[in-house]
Amino acid sequence: MITPLYVFDLDETLLDGDSTMIWNEFLIEKGIVKDPNFLQEDKRLMDLYSQGSLSMEEYLEFAMAPLSSKSKDEVARLVEECVKSKVLGRIFPQALELIQTLKKHGHPIIIVSATVAFIVDCVAQKLDIPNAIGIELVEESGKYTAKIAGTPSYQQGKVVRLQEWMDSQNQSFNQLHFYTDSINDLPMCEFADHAYLVNPCERITPYAEPNQWQVLNWGRLAC
Repeated sequence: MITPLYVFDLDETLLDGDSTMIWNEFLIEKGIVKDPNFLQEDKRLMDLYSQGSLSMEEYLEFAMAPLSSKSKDEVARLVEECVKSKVLGRIFPQALELIQTLKKHGHPIIIVSATVAFIVDCVAQKLDIPNAIGIELVEESGKYTAKIAGTPSYQQGKVVRLQEWMDSQNQSFNQLHFYTDSINDLPMCEFADHAYLVNPCERITPYAEPNQWQVLNWGRLAC
């Protein structure tokens, strides 16, 4: 019996944009970030991500600094507001349609993202997707730190985290379908039985044809 598992990257795959960048812009709007150079530095670091050369530890030290005085509950309220007002309206219509089709057929779905877990979990909850993996952070005194807990779900770490999750389930999966846009997810594409490149970045596009990975144009005119 074939038991498929459908795995989705979040940013630029399900979402027309990057949830972390949207979150950072939201923190500026709320007056929580006051550094005038914050978005410029965020863009510099995200450019490194696009190239596949970002240090996740460096990024989290930067990105979590504005939340150092916020409790987990305060962060949760902010994330809820941000996801509702800024993120959900940017989910690709094709993604929503696919998710509904998969649910109708009873296929398990999971989001696996290199974004911090408190954002990924909130988006997954709003999309009624019960399973989600993001980068977990060490907590101290009821607050998030910038320290990574366990294996970060980034590059090869996505494979590790997904495998750990699959091993913890009461069922086995023999058909893994993975959707992404990013060169950072090349290890996951190679791990999956079927990979789908959604509006792929130029660095991963050359891998599509030799590996027979399907290219999808979501929310845009077909090239």
